Amino acid sequence: MATRNLLSPEELDALNSGIGDGSIAVNTGFNAGARVRKHDITNEDSSLGVNVSALDMINERFIRLFRLGLLEVLRTSPRINPARVQLLKFGEYLEGKSAPLSVNVIRMNPLRGSSLVLIDTNMIFTVLDNFFGGSGRVGAPLSPTRLFTPTENRVIELILKVLFSSLQEAWHPLVPVEFEQVSSEINPQFAQIADENDLVLVNHFDADCGDAKGFIDLIYPYAGLKPIREVLRNRGPSVDENAESDKVWFEQMAAAMGDARLELQVILGQLKTTLSALEAMKEGDVVFFRKHEFARALINNIPVFDVQVGTAGPNMAIQIQKTLEIPSAS
Repeated sequence: MATRNLLSPEELDALNSGIGDGSIAVNTGFNAGARVRKHDITNEDSSLGVNVSALDMINERFIRLFRLGLLEVLRTSPRINPARVQLLKFGEYLEGKSAPLSVNVIRMNPLRGSSLVLIDTNMIFTVLDNFFGGSGRVGAPLSPTRLFTPTENRVIELILKVLFSSLQEAWHPLVPVEFEQVSSEINPQFAQIADENDLVLVNHFDADCGDAKGFIDLIYPYAGLKPIREVLRNRGPSVDENAESDKVWFEQMAAAMGDARLELQVILGQLKTTLSALEAMKEGDVVFFRKHEFARALINNIPVFDVQVGTAGPNMAIQIQKTLEIPSAS
């Protein structure tokens, strides 16, 4: 369809001349001075909308449970250190990731979408060597096309079993979820849980396995966590739940310490003397000192009570009169 100018060529020339010599004012429109920021409506919003520290808290619990589970099942307990949770595009995360790796597509029921678990080969072979009585040594680098053997796949299955149970327990205080494996690959480029421009949450864990160092990555699609972002934003247990947890902790600590044996001393009085006077003392001598109103009871040389000394039947006894303030360790 042909287009038609609203102004004639003469009018356009006059308008350009007026703008050029300043006789016609410019920038007179509404909000002409407003700042403009470029926005691509085809790109997903990169504002997280959830509290990343909630995931950090989940990861801390996961590490403790995961190490205990590996020790029980595979007789190895590598040191695992978490990195800060990152929000990246899936294509950015895949850069530099090459085969062979244990790439496992997992489902996080009842949430939508698929997540990803990547296990470094160094960790797999170290766990395998330890399981069969070795020192955890790692051999030469593998060929990118080399597949895992049945024995190695069995070790990967055991690692994933411990990982799923640890993750399920770590997530439970916030959201009850269940994890299951969907598929496995050796090349992360084939595990397309999201488009290249989709956002994912990268949970990276460095594993120190003695002679070798490896890693485990947990990749959650951002879109899959959107239904629970309010829970993640609230960061987890409320103040009341923390208070209840503290109460249980104090009760357990009190029960555990109840049978601890302590030495109790009762000081009736104290006085200062010289070494020569002490050496000159003999049986029958009387030593005078100022008696305080109460005796002092000490536990492990720490003053704890002011007490009254007396008898109870054939035994000496003390009656607590006052509880003393225990000095601070600082």
